[in-house]
Amino acid sequence: MEREWNDNQPIYRQLRDRVVAMILEGVLKEGDPLPSVRNVAAEYRVNPLTVLKGYQQLVAEGLVESRRGRGMFINAGARSVLLQGERQKFLGEEWPRIQAAIQRLGLKVEELLNGSRPSSTAAPSKPAKSDPPEEES
Repeated sequence: MEREWNDNQPIYRQLRDRVVAMILEGVLKEGDPLPSVRNVAAEYRVNPLTVLKGYQQLVAEGLVESRRGRGMFINAGARSVLLQGERQKFLGEEWPRIQAAIQRLGLKVEELLNGSRPSSTAAPSKPAKSDPPEEES
């Protein structure tokens, strides 16, 4: 997990989002334990209650389960649930903005898929001026 915090969002929410990213990326898999609240708090120099609040959000969402005396573990199917939610969020919120930008810029499917730059519509540059021919003596 990153050590930098964004001032625009509560730290517990950022911790929750980092765990979600780790699940989506496959770093944390079904049945894996979450790092202990104490370890995360010490490593990131945050209050243990802040870490616990982030973890409790994951429990409330059904992504993580708390096993008394053993810790917190990733639930079966957590990644699938997250993927479905993230896809819906992307299609509903982000894609319309991206699609509008694509249309505004007149980008073509081939350019998007290949990551290539659009062909230049500017006039071709003039060839370099050659040196005048040398006179023979």
